[in-house]
Amino acid sequence: MADVTFPRIGVIGGGQLARMLAPAAEALGIRFSVLAETADAPAAQVINEVSVGDYTDYPTLKAFAETVDVITFDHEHVPPEHLRALVEAGHVVRPGPQALIFAQDKIRMRTKMDELGLPNPAWAEITSAADVEAFAARVGYPFILKTPRGGYDGKGVRVIDSLDEAVDWLREVPQLLAEEKVDFTRELAVMVGRSPMGQTAVWPVVETWQQNGVCKEAIAPAPGLETTKAKEITEAILKVAGTLDVTGVMAMEMFETADGFLINEFAMRPHNTGHWTQDGSVTSQFEQHLRAVLDLPLGSPAAREDVSVMVNVLGAEHEDLYQPYLHVMAHDPAVKVHLYGKSVRPGRKVGHVNAYGQDPQLVLARARHAADFIAGVDVDPHPEMPTPGDLLAGRDTNTE
Repeated sequence: MADVTFPRIGVIGGGQLARMLAPAAEALGIRFSVLAETADAPAAQVINEVSVGDYTDYPTLKAFAETVDVITFDHEHVPPEHLRALVEAGHVVRPGPQALIFAQDKIRMRTKMDELGLPNPAWAEITSAADVEAFAARVGYPFILKTPRGGYDGKGVRVIDSLDEAVDWLREVPQLLAEEKVDFTRELAVMVGRSPMGQTAVWPVVETWQQNGVCKEAIAPAPGLETTKAKEITEAILKVAGTLDVTGVMAMEMFETADGFLINEFAMRPHNTGHWTQDGSVTSQFEQHLRAVLDLPLGSPAAREDVSVMVNVLGAEHEDLYQPYLHVMAHDPAVKVHLYGKSVRPGRKVGHVNAYGQDPQLVLARARHAADFIAGVDVDPHPEMPTPGDLLAGRDTNTE
C-alpha cells in the first residue's frame, strides 16, 4: 500500500496568527513550518519546525519556500516583487501576489473598489500641497491621511485639521492616501474563505469597536443588522474575493452609515475580527484558511450559538498575566482565553477572550470582564453584571 504524503504549509511571519494556525494544522494532519522574525516569536514558542530569518530578504524566502509545498502569510508585509519571483520560480503562494497587493497598497485597493462599483469613502492620492488643498476643498477638514503601505492597528493613520499638518507629513512620506472622515454609526466586518477551485464560505457580519485605533471587541452577529444590509455586505465581499482571485481567508472592514456602508480596509489572512470563530463557529477562520490554501473542501462557517463575542486583552501597566488568568478560568470556566506569549506593553494585543451564549448583553459582559481582568484594567474579581442596554453606553463609535 502506497504511503500518502500530506502537504506541508509554510507560513511567513511568526506572530500570533501563525501561532493560532498551528492547532488547526495539527487537527487536519497538515505539516506546518514558520519563517519567524525571531526565535522567541509567538509562533516559535509552540511550533517545532521554525526557521528564523528576514522576510524582506529574497534568498531567505526562496530557501524557506523550497522546504514546503504551499506558502501563506501571517502578515502582508512581504515585498510584492519577492512574491512574484517565488511564483515565477514555481512555488505555490496563496494568496497570490496579484491578490495580496490590494491588501498591501491602499491606493490600489481604493482604485479597484471604484472599478468594481463598491462603496468607497471619498479619497485621493496625495503627493503635494496642491493635492491636499484640492481634497480639503472637496470634503473639508478634518479628514484622514494614511500611509498607503505598512500601517495597521492605527499606525500610519492621522486625523488632519490643516494644510500645514498634511504638508509636514508629506515631507516624511512622499505619497499618502486621503480619505473623508466618515460620519458612521458603527464599524462592521465580515470574513470569507475562498479556495482555488472557487468555493466560498462567508461568516456572519460582526460589529467591531476600536480602542485607540486597535480592535477591542467583535460581536457576532452584528446586533440589529438589517437582513438586506447583511446580504449586500456578503455580496460585496464575494465580489471582491472572486474578482481578485483571493485564496485563503479575507477580512473586509466597513463603516456602517445611515445610507448603507463604506469599505474601510482589507486583510488577506486570518484577522482580529474573526477570532470569535475559534470557539463560536463550526469552522474557525484558522482551519478555513488552511483548507482554502490547500484547495480542500471548505468547512461550515455557521455560528454555534446565538451570539459570540471576542474581546482583546490589551496590555496595560500590569505585567503578570498568569495570576489573573488563573482567576478568570476559575471564575468563568465557559470563557475561552487565548494568550499570545508576548511581553506586555501598554495598548499591545497580548491575547483575547471568546465567550458565547444566548443573551448578548451577558455574553459581552463576561468577555469584557475576563479580558480586562487579565490585563489589569478591571480589578474587581467578582463584578456585578450590567443590566441589558448599559454595555454599549459611553462607547465613542465615531473614531478611526
